[in-house]
Amino acid sequence: MVQLRAKEMPGGQLLALARDLKQAIGGLASLLVNERVDVASAARADGVQLGEEALPVSAASSILPPGSLIGRSVHSVEGARRAVDDGADFLVVGTMFTTASHPSAEPAGPALLRDIAAMSDMSLIGIGGITPGNVGEVMSAGASGVAVIRSVLTADDPRAAARELMAALQDSWNDRAAAVSQPEPGRTT
Repeated sequence: MVQLRAKEMPGGQLLALARDLKQAIGGLASLLVNERVDVASAARADGVQLGEEALPVSAASSILPPGSLIGRSVHSVEGARRAVDDGADFLVVGTMFTTASHPSAEPAGPALLRDIAAMSDMSLIGIGGITPGNVGEVMSAGASGVAVIRSVLTADDPRAAARELMAALQDSWNDRAAAVSQPEPGRTT
C-alpha cells in the first residue's frame, strides 16, 4: 500500500496529487489517502487511513464507494477494540519505537501489537521507528506488515533502504512461516 499523507495541503492540490500518484502506481499497490475521505473518494483511491481521532470508520464507509479499504490508527487495546467494532479493515498500531515523527510519543513497543493480535485476527500494521534491525521484532509480535517513512525517505539511497527493509521483512515472514510449519516438541503430525 502507498499512503498519501499531506496534512497541510489544500484539498484541490491534494486531489491532483492523489490522481497523479494513483496513475504512477498503476495498480501495483493500493493507494490510501490519509484522513481525507472526500479526496479519497474523488480520486478513486483504494481507501483511507484514519487517525484515532478522525471520522468514525462507519461514517467513512458511508461516504466511500463499496469495497474501499478503511484503516484506523490505534495506540491502545481499547482503541483497537473500538476500531474493530466500528468495522475497520485493518489497524495501524503504534508507536512501536522512538521516532522523529512523534518525538513526544512514548513508544508502546511490540507488546501492544501482541496484545491486540491476541484479541483480533485483523491485519495489523506496525508503525513508528521501524528499521531493518527491528522489523523482525514487530512481525513476530503479530504484525502483518509495517509502515515506514523516515527509514526510507531520509536515507542517502532511498531505493537501497527500501530494498534492505523489504529483505528484512521477507526474512521475518519466512521465519514466521517456518515456525508455523514446525510441529510442537513431542507432537507428531
